[in-house]
Amino acid sequence: MVKIIKRKLPVIREEVSRDEAEKRIQAIKEHYKLEILAEIEEPITIYHLGEEWWDLCAGPHVENTIDLNPDAIELESVAGAYWRGDETKAQLQRIYGTAWETPEQLAEYKRRKEEALRRDHRKLGKELGLFIFTDPVGPGLPLWTPKGTVLRSTLEDFLKQEQMRRGYQQVVTPHIGRIDLFKTSGHWQKYKEDMFPMMADDEAERTAEQGFVLKPMNCPFHIQIYKSELRSYRQLPMRLAEFGTVYRYEQSGELGGLTRVRGFTVDDSHLFVTPEQLDDEFLKVVDLIRFVFQSLQLKNFRARLSFRDPALDKYIGSDEVWNKAEGAIRRAVETLEMEHFEGIGEAAFYGPKLDFIFQDALDREWQLGTVQVDYNLPERFDLEYVAEDGSRQRPVMIHRAPFGSLERLIGILIEEYAGDFPLWLAPIQIRLLPVTDETLPFVRQTVAQMQAAGIRAELDTSGERLGKMIRNAEKEKIPVMAVVGAKELEANALSIRTRASGELGSIAVSEVIERLKTAITEYGVF
Repeated sequence: MVKIIKRKLPVIREEVSRDEAEKRIQAIKEHYKLEILAEIEEPITIYHLGEEWWDLCAGPHVENTIDLNPDAIELESVAGAYWRGDETKAQLQRIYGTAWETPEQLAEYKRRKEEALRRDHRKLGKELGLFIFTDPVGPGLPLWTPKGTVLRSTLEDFLKQEQMRRGYQQVVTPHIGRIDLFKTSGHWQKYKEDMFPMMADDEAERTAEQGFVLKPMNCPFHIQIYKSELRSYRQLPMRLAEFGTVYRYEQSGELGGLTRVRGFTVDDSHLFVTPEQLDDEFLKVVDLIRFVFQSLQLKNFRARLSFRDPALDKYIGSDEVWNKAEGAIRRAVETLEMEHFEGIGEAAFYGPKLDFIFQDALDREWQLGTVQVDYNLPERFDLEYVAEDGSRQRPVMIHRAPFGSLERLIGILIEEYAGDFPLWLAPIQIRLLPVTDETLPFVRQTVAQMQAAGIRAELDTSGERLGKMIRNAEKEKIPVMAVVGAKELEANALSIRTRASGELGSIAVSEVIERLKTAITEYGVF
C-alpha cells in the first residue's frame, strides 16, 4: 500500500455503458462483480488506479494516490464473511483496514477502538455473567442468566411503576397470531421478508396464507383489546402497555450481540386518543421518555423527526393523514423547544415518528426511545369511539417505547457504564466479605435482613483471603462491599467500601440498610 501511494498513481473516473462494463468484467472472470453490476443504476462508473487496476465504484475518490498519508493508514484484521451476508452463499475473506488524513487522527481512532473493546457489552456480559448465546439455541437469541434477569426485571419494574403513576394499564398478548391480523395492519404486505415463516396446518392453508406467524409487532394485538368493546370518549385516552417479545428474521450477518437480535422485548404501549387529546398526550409521552433517560443517566441525545419520503411507495395511508401526523410531531418539538433534526425516509410504513438518537461514550449513535402518531391503523381496523354528541368517531393512535428494545438498551447501558452499573440497577448491590468463620452467623443474619428490606445482598462464600475477595468484587463491579471482622462483629457494624467513594469506614448495620434503601429508591449512590 505504501509503495503504491508513493508511485503517485492518478485515480481516473470512466463512465461506461452496461454492456461495456459486463464485457470487461467477464474478460477478467469476476462473477461477483456481475451480481453487483446487475443492481447498479446508471450512470455506471469505473475508477482506474493508473493503468494497472480498475473497479466498479460510484466514487468520488482522491485525484492521486500521493494525496493519501501513508502514516495514517492501517490494516486491522482478516475475517471470513459470507457473500452478501447470506450464509447459504460462499464464504470469502474480508480484509479490514482504516485510513485517516493525519497520524493523530489514526491514533485517536485506535484509542477509541481500544476503549470500545474494553466496553464491549458482549465481552462484559460474559465476564459479569449477564447473558449467553449458544449454537444449539441459535444466533440472535440471548439466554439471560439469573444476574442478567435481575437487571432486566429491575428495568421493567422501574418503567412499570412509572407508567402506573401516569395512568397506563398493563396487558399481556400472545407471541403468535393469524396472518389475517397482519394483513389488515399491513405488516404482511410491507414487512413479510423480515418476519419468521408462516406456520400452517396443511399445504392448502399454506397456499391460501391462512396460518400463523410469530409477531413482529405488538400493535395489532393491542388494537384487538381496544376493539373488544365499543369505547366512549369518557374512556379516552386509553393507554395500554406491555413488555411484549417480538420476533424478526434478521440476516445472520447483521446480528451483533444484544444490539441486533432475532427475539427481543419492546416496552410497548399504544394510546388511543381523541384528535383533541393528541397534542397533550404526545407531550406527556415525550416527558416520560425524557424522565427515563434522566433516570438512566443518558444525557447526550437528539430528537429525530422521522418523516416519510414522498418519492418512496413503502407507506400506507393518504397524504392528508400523513400531513396531520407529521404536523403533530413538529408542534410537539417546537412547544418543548427540543433540539431536533429531520430524517426523511425514516418513518414507519404506517406513520411518522419522533426518535431519540443517543450518542454513547464512544460517540456512536443509537436509536432508543420512539413515539409515533398513527391515523392509518385506526382506519384499517375500523376503530371507533362514541363522541360526546353521540356520533361514532375515529380515535388516533400513539405508539411509544421509551426503552425501545430492552435487549438493545441493556447492551448500550453495559457499554455506557462499562459494566459499572449504578447502585439501583446493579444485579448485586452489596457483597459481605467475612474475614473469619466466626463471623459467618452474623454475616448470614445481616444478609437476610438486607434481602428482607429489598436490597440485593449476597455473602462471599469462597473462603478466599480478604484481599482476593475484594479483588473479585472489584472485578465483578459490585457497587458496595462490606468487610466483617472481629471488630465489626462486636460493634454490630460493617466496614464499608464502595466503588463510587472508596473506603467509608465502620457503619452500623441499621444505618447501612437505611442508606442503601434511600440510595436505591432515589437512584443515587451510597
